[in-house]
Amino acid sequence: MRFNRLLLSTTLVVVALVIQVSILARLQLPGAVPDLLLLTVLGLALVYGHVGGALIGFGAGLLADLAPPADHAAGRYALVLCVIGYLAGLVKPDNGQLRSATGPMAVVVAAAVGTTLLYAGVGALVGDTAARHVGLGSLLFTAALYDLLLAPFVVPGIMALARRAENDPLAETNSATKVTDVSSGWLSSGTGLSIGRQRGGGLRMKAARARVARAGRIKGVKRL
Repeated sequence: MRFNRLLLSTTLVVVALVIQVSILARLQLPGAVPDLLLLTVLGLALVYGHVGGALIGFGAGLLADLAPPADHAAGRYALVLCVIGYLAGLVKPDNGQLRSATGPMAVVVAAAVGTTLLYAGVGALVGDTAARHVGLGSLLFTAALYDLLLAPFVVPGIMALARRAENDPLAETNSATKVTDVSSGWLSSGTGLSIGRQRGGGLRMKAARARVARAGRIKGVKRL
């Protein structure tokens, strides 16, 4: 199960990062860039919970920090996505299944705004003031808008893949086979005991009848 999580999460994060760097970052859209990596982390966190979301967010952010053309300090986006993944995992729905689209869409908007604010805040701490020149208000609006438009095509599919990886058919088959074997073993042992008891009871009945017959013959001899 853990291997399935690691393999699926790594594959989805790498694919999302490649698409973001090679396609989305080159669209020259006004304001922010659609954050496919953030949506991937959100989809996985809504299934795996806060611990898995934090770990996946940190790994995804670190890859984004190291992937060219990175223009910021390494670890900056890793910290941001780690926090966002942890918070998103706290609102994980029961069994990783969505009951409505309102909750996840609200999570996407909050994550887009929170990611932009945290990224700008961490940048301000390390001396990066690029957000001031671009305009923080326009970045927040466009980030929320782009991620909200992209989320219906990304988050449900990622959650479905994560749930399918969690419900491993091979593991379920093996566990069902073990239960069947144990049940059949209990049944066979119980049947053997009942058959043994029946046979033992039959032997005791025959022995008792033989003793009664012998006693009858002895008494008959004494009467004579």
